[in-house]
Amino acid sequence: MAGQLAAYGYKIIDDKLDADLWLLNSCTVKSPAEDHFRNEIKQARELGKYIVLAGCVPQGQPKSDYIQGLSVIGVQMIDRIVEVVEETIKGHAVRLFGKKKMDGKKTGGAALNLPKIRKNPLIEIIAINTGCLNQCTYCKTKHARGELGSYPPEEIVTRAVQSFKEGVVEIWLTSEDLGAYGHDIGVSLPQLLWQLAEVIPEGAMMRLGMTNPPYILEHLEEMAKLLNHPRIYSFLHVPVQSGSDSVLMDMKREYCQADFRRVNDFLKEKVPDLTIATDVICGFPTETDEDFQETLDLVRDYKFPSLFINQFFPRPGTPAAKMQKIPTQEVKKRTKKMSELFNSYTPYDHKLGLVQKVLVTEESHDRLYYVAHNKSYDQVLVPKEEQYLGKVVEVKITFVGKHFLMGTPLSDCDAVHSIDVPQALTKGKVSGLDVGQERSLKEKERNRSAIFWLTLIVAFGALMLRLLFSTQHLSLAQ
Repeated sequence: MAGQLAAYGYKIIDDKLDADLWLLNSCTVKSPAEDHFRNEIKQARELGKYIVLAGCVPQGQPKSDYIQGLSVIGVQMIDRIVEVVEETIKGHAVRLFGKKKMDGKKTGGAALNLPKIRKNPLIEIIAINTGCLNQCTYCKTKHARGELGSYPPEEIVTRAVQSFKEGVVEIWLTSEDLGAYGHDIGVSLPQLLWQLAEVIPEGAMMRLGMTNPPYILEHLEEMAKLLNHPRIYSFLHVPVQSGSDSVLMDMKREYCQADFRRVNDFLKEKVPDLTIATDVICGFPTETDEDFQETLDLVRDYKFPSLFINQFFPRPGTPAAKMQKIPTQEVKKRTKKMSELFNSYTPYDHKLGLVQKVLVTEESHDRLYYVAHNKSYDQVLVPKEEQYLGKVVEVKITFVGKHFLMGTPLSDCDAVHSIDVPQALTKGKVSGLDVGQERSLKEKERNRSAIFWLTLIVAFGALMLRLLFSTQHLSLAQ
C-alpha cells in the first residue's frame, strides 16, 4: 500500500505525528494486537488525522463500534488504496470490501506486481496464497481471510525475478498456511518451490513460512529434497499448538500428535541440521493438567530452538470463545511453566567453533551488529562493517547464546562473497516501477517541490506587502 501511494505522489514519512493521514494495518490473531489497533485509532481521532483502516480486524469485524465512520479497505482490495485515500482526504468515509475472483474462484488477492516499498531493501516478502482450508475453533483470521486463494506459480516466480533485479538477496514466502498452497488451482507447494529455486542467484536464499502438519505430510519426500537445496534455508515453521490429541481435536486442527512427530522425525533424518520452529497455546478451554503435560513432554523431546508460547485469548465470534474458560491464573501458571522449560536448554552449544557461511541482511535492534543467517536460519551476529551487508561471509562461531550465535569473519581474503545481483534500492525507494512510472513519479515530486516554493514565495510576498502598508499607515498617522 505504501508503494502504491508513493508511486502516486504521496510522501510516506516515519513520524506519524507529522502525517496528515494515518493508514493503520491490523492483525486479529491475538487480543493485545487488536487493543493496540484500537488505541492507535483513538489517538488518530484525538489528533484530528484522516484515517484509513486495513487488515484483518476491520475485515473480520466490520460492525465494531470503534471503526464506524472511518474509511476501511479490505484485505483483498489493497490495489485500490489510492482511491480510498483520495476519497478520505475529501472528507468521505469509504468502505471497500470484496474478493478477487477469476472464473468464479477466489484468487490470492491484489496483483503481486504492484509498486511497493520494502522495509528492508535486501529482503522481498511474497505472499503466495491467502486464506486456508482449516476451521480452527480459536482462530479469528479465517473470518477475515476466508477460504484458500492461491496465486499462480508464474506470477510468484515473476515477482521473485523482479526482486532480484532490484538487488534483493533473500526472499520470504508467506501465507496463512504455506503447505495448503495450490490445492485450489491444481498445483502443489513443491512444484512452486522447484520453479523458484531455478531463478534464485547463487548465494541468495529463500525462507519458507508457516505450514500446518496435515498438508506438509503430503509432500515429505519432496520437502526434504527442497530443504537440502543450497539456496533454500533448512528451516520450517510447523505450529503444533498442543501435544494432546484431545485438545487438538477440540481445536479442529485435523492432525494428531503422531502426525506432528512424523513430520519432525522424517525431515530431521533427511535434512542435516534442520531447524523446526513451532507454536504452542497454553490454557485452551478444554486443556486439562494431563493435556498440558503432554505438550511439555513434546517440547522436552524436541527442544525446539524457536518456540512461540501463547496464552489462550478468546477471540470474538469463534467457537472457542463460547467454551468455559480456564481461570486466568492457571493459564498464566502454565505459560510460565512452558517458558521455564524453553529457557532450560541451549540449542546451539554443538555449533561453537564451527566455520559456516552466512548471508548478512540487516542491522541488529541495538545497532551494534549486522544480522546474518546460516543454512539452518540460525541468527548469527557479525561485526557491523559495510563490506559485509548483502554478502555471503565465512565466519567462525565464537559464541552461542539462547537465541543467537556470534561469528567472527575469517581473515582469508576470499571470506566475503558477492551475490550476482545489482545494487539494492535505497531504503524507502519504490520498487516495481517501469520507466514511465519512474518518470511520472519524478515529475510529481518536481511539481510538489515547485508548489511548495511558490506557496512560500507568495506567503513571503504577502507578508512583505502587509509590512509595507503597515509602515505607510504608521507614517501617515505621524
